[in-house]
This record gives sequence, structure tokens and C-alpha cells, in this order.
Amino acid sequence: MRPANDTSVEPKDVNEWCTAIRTALHRRSGKRWSVRHGSGTAYGWIEIKAPGGHDLDDAQAVELQRLLGLREPVHFQGESIAAGNDYRREYLARARGATPMKHGAPYWD
Repeated sequence: MRPANDTSVEPKDVNEWCTAIRTALHRRSGKRWSVRHGSGTAYGWIEIKAPGGHDLDDAQAVELQRLLGLREPVHFQGESIAAGNDYRREYLARARGATPMKHGAPYWD
């Protein structure tokens, strides 16, 4: 496994993507946000929740919105990232405070 602070190499699996996003958010906020992937048919999806894996309160929802550069506050149940590398790249860039070069596009009907 590569170090989480290595920005030169793209994460290779969903666990590494979670680690990279979690690390980037921690560096910018000082908080240990819960960044985990789903299980079963949702295995590749990633969810960002409040530290400890709890629902977000209003202040945390606004903070996560700011950290991710989103237009609207994050839902109290967290932010979901679809199971696709374009979405993962977008959210990793957002977590690092950068402007995403490409946004994920729905691949389902």
C-alpha cells in the first residue's frame, strides 16, 4: 500500500481511495472524517460522514460542504460518491482543496 500523502500515484482500489480522501480532509480540517466504502452491491460507493461515522449536525454539514467545494450543504446522512474513478478523482481533488479537472458522470439509467 502506498503512503496516503503520495499524490503522484492514483489510488488503485476502493480502500486506497477512501484513505486518500480521508487524509486530505484531515489535513485541511484537523478532523478525522469517516470515509468508508459500501458492501455488497454498493461495495465501490464511498460515503463521507462525521467523525465517528455519525450523522452530520448542521455545522458539520456546512463544514463538509466548504471542504468539498459544493454549492449546497451536505445531507445529514453524509456525502455519497458513486462507484466510478471519475467520481473518485473529482472528490479527491475536492478533498485536497483543488478544482476537479473532470466531474463524474452518471453511468446508470
